[in-house]
Amino acid sequence: MKKYISLALAMALGLSLAACGGSADSAPSAEPSQAAESAAAETAPAESDLAYVQDKGTLVVGITEFEPMDYQDADGSWIGFDADMAKAFAESLGVDVEFQIIDWDNKVLELDGKTIDVVWNGMTLTDEVKSAMECSNAYCNNAQVVIVPADKAADYETVDSVKGLTFAVEAGSAGKAEVEALGASYTEVADQATALLEVSSGTADAAAIDSLMAAAMVGEGTSYADLTYTVGLNSEEYGVGFRKGSDLAEKLNEFFHASYADGSMLKIAETYGVQAAIIEQ
Repeated sequence: MKKYISLALAMALGLSLAACGGSADSAPSAEPSQAAESAAAETAPAESDLAYVQDKGTLVVGITEFEPMDYQDADGSWIGFDADMAKAFAESLGVDVEFQIIDWDNKVLELDGKTIDVVWNGMTLTDEVKSAMECSNAYCNNAQVVIVPADKAADYETVDSVKGLTFAVEAGSAGKAEVEALGASYTEVADQATALLEVSSGTADAAAIDSLMAAAMVGEGTSYADLTYTVGLNSEEYGVGFRKGSDLAEKLNEFFHASYADGSMLKIAETYGVQAAIIEQ
């Protein structure tokens, strides 16, 4: 009996559709076809990071404490070569700038989660970084160098001589990668400034940090007069990272080109003593 009732209902539905000027076969599908979905995806405009930043009115810059690139003055304001360039870039976009300290090991997560808009902190352009972010052109030369107590420097002047040391390295940094390549033991710390503190206090034998930071913070007349740098482990270049596919990367490249051409980039670099490392744009 149930079979007959179902058949009767199906016939009634067919007649009803015909009376409305259609049939069950010609009725539009409730869901779009896969072809239609693909076509819509192809024609849909990509989200603009530039428009997103300009709409909210703020460029949030992810940083760590890293003199001479990003650090605080006596009033607590962020200064440094990267900080000043970020301020100028934000001004060119017509937005305010906000600096946010991040866990360097989580920089990609911070970007993708939109808690920051850009990583601008003396970031080495490694293959891993370039695959995970939309990166700017290289703008500054750098190297990873070994930091040791000044009174022990004569014992550690070759790469082989430092392999047996215990290092302090910033988590997720190029310095960590170089120490791993050496096969040396290491302890991860929050940032390069902490790595220097570990060596100065004697809890680590050495640190691997950026040469630009070493020039600003290590040796006579600096905060760490008892430390020095000896061995260079590599050569590298800095770049700025945005979310993958972001149109802000090309916008920054244009800004770099213009600021190098008008001399403002080199003027800022001279303020922090990094002019020799700047790459022509």
